[in-house]
Amino acid sequence: MKHAVRTVLSLVLALAPIPAGAQDSGQGGDKVVGVARDDPDMAAAIAQARASLDEFLSLSDAPPAGTTSYKLKVEVRDGDASEHFWIIPFHKTSTGFAGTLANEPQAVHNVVAGQELEFNRDDISDWGYTKNGRQVGSFTV
Repeated sequence: MKHAVRTVLSLVLALAPIPAGAQDSGQGGDKVVGVARDDPDMAAAIAQARASLDEFLSLSDAPPAGTTSYKLKVEVRDGDASEHFWIIPFHKTSTGFAGTLANEPQAVHNVVAGQELEFNRDDISDWGYTKNGRQVGSFTV
């Protein structure tokens, strides 16, 4: 599959997220999966995440008891390559969002794990958090 027609998703196992600020040590279950840009299942998962993003962001502003590990997944482009990364933790800024890149890049070379990354709403492809020990969201996983 050529880079121009492929998107790479960096997926963190839902029950073992990489700690904030940590780089992938190869032990955390970080898994890279190649997905065609026109994959209907992935497109549906991203659409579902984006449709419920406002609700997630409201929860992350005032996390209810029993919830932790709020995270966003964002797309980073580097030429024809594209890769999605978990951002843990993240925060709102005056122009969008920022947070720590929680995965080691595989397909793009313009970012590094642990880097503070600024992004906007259009870059977000997924969200997730833990509620009473169970993963909520993470539609693309």
